[in-house]
Amino acid sequence: MTSLALSVLDLVPVRTGQTTGQALESARRLARVADEAGARRYWVAEHHNTHSVASTSPPVIISMLAAATERIRVGSGGVMLPNHAPLAVAEQFALLEAAHPGRIDLGIGRAPGTDPVTSWALRAGLSDEDAVRRFPDYVQQVAAYMSPDGARIQIGPREHDVRATPHALQAPPVWLLGSSDYSARLAGQLGLPYVFAHHFAGRGTAEALALYRSSWAGPGEPQTFLTVNAVVADSREEAERLALPFQHMMARLQVGALMDPAPLMTVDEAMAAPLLLPADRFAAITAPWLLGTADEVAEGMRSLAATHDVTEVMVQPIAGSYAAEPLESTVARERTVTELAARLVS
Repeated sequence: MTSLALSVLDLVPVRTGQTTGQALESARRLARVADEAGARRYWVAEHHNTHSVASTSPPVIISMLAAATERIRVGSGGVMLPNHAPLAVAEQFALLEAAHPGRIDLGIGRAPGTDPVTSWALRAGLSDEDAVRRFPDYVQQVAAYMSPDGARIQIGPREHDVRATPHALQAPPVWLLGSSDYSARLAGQLGLPYVFAHHFAGRGTAEALALYRSSWAGPGEPQTFLTVNAVVADSREEAERLALPFQHMMARLQVGALMDPAPLMTVDEAMAAPLLLPADRFAAITAPWLLGTADEVAEGMRSLAATHDVTEVMVQPIAGSYAAEPLESTVARERTVTELAARLVS
């Protein structure tokens, strides 16, 4: 069998009955499992004011996870740059790189990662139009500030040196993330590695990757990988049950309940919950997901990797938990990672 590099994406879900601390401990345990299983990366996303997601501050969580693991690369999937000053992001990730050299990735996105009200609060009431318009400049500023030589900025008639850390030896790689043509084209033009959010809807991936590769203007070769939602269980039926909490969460998003105060359901709650969408639309949510036995999911990942010509797949293990299971871990998410690694990683 052809080996694939396996990576992990984590939203740090918070389920019914969990505290934020317990959700973070679950993420720490999952990162250790991924590290021991030989996974290449462990990335956390930036989301705000979502009661079922605890990953509000990727650099803080990355610091915690990098300290708890030994060899796996830890990074952001991603930091939503319009929410932050470029120098602040550069300082955070330059410090992470200094503390964990060669193990940090900075994935950057352009979306707000939240609802309009929270976006307003994040940006102190400023319009996001200017931040989005200046996104390409901000990306390049972050990379320059993190570099050992820093950046020169001009204010009035004078130039000034700005560095994210005083004595940087190297900078973490900057990845562009996206779910549209915009970031694919920009990543190619800037010569940056790129990831398309295939796990969002499973559509548009081939077009985005083709655009990225055809737009490539950097040194070397374009670098990309695939993202996918997956659950491993003893049977397809059990995998579908374990996926129900995340399926209900995605249905809430589709009906505009982003600020819904509900945590992620347990599997027990999800099995009893009414559908917020017509049955066919609810079922369609899982169409791009890989749900089944470990052999079935691993084969699905190999097929996707071959279709999109990549050698690395980042899985978001979306399995939920039953109410009786421990609050400091997610047994089914850990199983998904270990069993896929056993089949994919040489």
